[in-house]
Amino acid sequence: MSGMLYLIPNTLGEGDEAALDTVLPAPVRAQAARLGYFVGENAKSTRAFLKRVGTERPIQEIAIAELNVNTPAGQLEALLKPILAGQDGGLVSEAGCPAVADPGARLVELAHRRGVRVVPMVGPNSILLGLMASGLNGQSFAFHGYLPVDPAARTKQLRELEQSSRRGQQTQIFIETPYRNKALLESLRATCAPSTRVCIAVDLTLATEQIVSRPVSDWKADTLDLNKRPAIFLMLAS
Repeated sequence: MSGMLYLIPNTLGEGDEAALDTVLPAPVRAQAARLGYFVGENAKSTRAFLKRVGTERPIQEIAIAELNVNTPAGQLEALLKPILAGQDGGLVSEAGCPAVADPGARLVELAHRRGVRVVPMVGPNSILLGLMASGLNGQSFAFHGYLPVDPAARTKQLRELEQSSRRGQQTQIFIETPYRNKALLESLRATCAPSTRVCIAVDLTLATEQIVSRPVSDWKADTLDLNKRPAIFLMLAS
């Protein structure tokens, strides 16, 4: 009989250790503590997460396999092998909920095909937290991941997203590498209609959390300090 694949949420940043229990419920931390096999994007950061949570066995005895965007499809079976052999395992993301905007989704898909029970656990997710706090449409929304790096291509996609948002009254959600946050905000200010609402949520769940939601016309370059801070962007056109 195969083991179970637990989807273990991570924190959204390395803040105060005492704040762990405010974002990761006790059952999640207890489940993570008892597992002896994990799959994560990076073994070093997965190990650091487990040290913060605490484990029932020495960290050196916990097996950690890597699954990231560069992992060949042919290696997925090997990652699932310990679970198929009867051992429970955990899938951990670098931040937030695994398998959501995360390469771990491929392992979850394979687990279902192999008849492995998948157990999602409760934890922080920047997409939903940002949407909750934005005041934008929470009935219809779409997440697009990263927008193009090239300025012209980014502007083109922003125009398309704004048009889609206006037609369907659908909130558009996207992210950017922290050091390019400022460039994305400038593109939003230069491209979108003054009445289009934009929310930017920074450092979600951390002590430094900031969430601002206002029309494009009210956004200034210095409204938020976006430099090298994890942020999620939301847009709703009227």
